Amino acid sequence: MKFQLIGRSIITVLVFLMIVAASNAWSEEKADFKAQANNPLANMKALNFHNYYAGELTDSDEDSNQLWLRWAQPISMGNTKWLMRASLPYNSFPTPYPAGDDTETGIGDFNVFAAYLMDTDPGVSFGFGPQVTAPTASEDVLGSEKWSAGFANVLFNGKSKKFQYGYLLTWQHSFAGEDDRSTVNIAAMQPFGMYQLGGGIYLRSSSIWTYNFENDSYSVPIGLGMGYILKKGKTIYNFFVEPQLSIFDSGPGQPEWQVLIGLMFQFMD
Repeated sequence: MKFQLIGRSIITVLVFLMIVAASNAWSEEKADFKAQANNPLANMKALNFHNYYAGELTDSDEDSNQLWLRWAQPISMGNTKWLMRASLPYNSFPTPYPAGDDTETGIGDFNVFAAYLMDTDPGVSFGFGPQVTAPTASEDVLGSEKWSAGFANVLFNGKSKKFQYGYLLTWQHSFAGEDDRSTVNIAAMQPFGMYQLGGGIYLRSSSIWTYNFENDSYSVPIGLGMGYILKKGKTIYNFFVEPQLSIFDSGPGQPEWQVLIGLMFQFMD
């Protein structure tokens, strides 16, 4: 029943996107910004909301929800250019995780990374830099209770107005925190691609693959969704829905299937 409700909601949103695109089409000559609308290293401030609803977790019949609030901002230091991205989740997890009958909701762990932007081909963005995660969760189950540090590496190829692609690779390891909590040693790979259909509508895939080096648990989902990009004044609006299905996973608490809904704002100077 829960899956059918989510499915109907997704179909409704996708149909709405198609109708909006048909009634608000613009010429390709005026839509160069579309190729950069999903660029995590774009040279502009950005405010993003990414909501992941997992309808079923492994070793459990429970569901979960994670809403990420993200702020990205270009930074100049001397002759170097950086992109800072700060992320804070609002989590709703079953307790005890992942098969408990109760639900705990609140703030999760705060993460920030700063990617040094390297000079490459004008249509390609490449960044590499450090990341830190702070144990800011409002409840134990909603975070790791560990300080962690590592790196983030981002590539975005926006040469083509039709198809853009890239990846976000991160790794972090805990170095301080509560002794009775598990060590954090996690890598995440997010390959992504966007195919522009015209009229602001595009197809997308951006699922995140994770691997835990401490207990060998992993999650490898695939996703296919649709988005709509609109520019008003100096603001670019990007709304999308992307269902994702796990094809490989191991360990408790991994999403069997989930739906990503996103709303992104880019602010041009």
